[in-house]
Amino acid sequence: MSMRSSNNRYGAVAITIHWLTALAILGMLVSGLVASNIADDAAKLPLLRGHAIMGSLVGVLTLFRVLWWLAFDKRPQDAPGLSRLQKGASHAVHYGLYLVILVMVASGIGTLVLTGANLQLFGSSPLPFPDFTLAPPMTVHGILARVLIALAIGHIGAALWHQFIRRDHLLARMGLGR
Repeated sequence: MSMRSSNNRYGAVAITIHWLTALAILGMLVSGLVASNIADDAAKLPLLRGHAIMGSLVGVLTLFRVLWWLAFDKRPQDAPGLSRLQKGASHAVHYGLYLVILVMVASGIGTLVLTGANLQLFGSSPLPFPDFTLAPPMTVHGILARVLIALAIGHIGAALWHQFIRRDHLLARMGLGR
């Protein structure tokens, strides 16, 4: 498999970034939801630390992915047979995912810095954690988490529709199947 994408298949770099990002986002969503439902700050600490580290990783991967597309690679052509509306929706979901991810990373960092929780997660400041809901970036973070879930469901749903309804083997472009 080539490092770069072709007209009908993603390259090894894009595929690796995609699946690493997907796994990290899944881990972040789980850790963030679990942490928000734990009252004990000592039990919450490792979850939030992992959440912040994975969030930073997702941010770096997303920035690298955007730079990769701009400087070194090209995206494969749209799947054949799609209407203009379907192509527009596909592009909107993909660009929406990138934008939401980058704003979520910024709002997460902003929340940690404004509340001082960054020193609790990665320094020596004592617990308890501050009330994150008082930090304006946390409101953005919470709203965008729901938007991210909706976009991911749309993205996954469209991929499964291609694979099992249209049977056009679109998942093979991302390294799954033939």
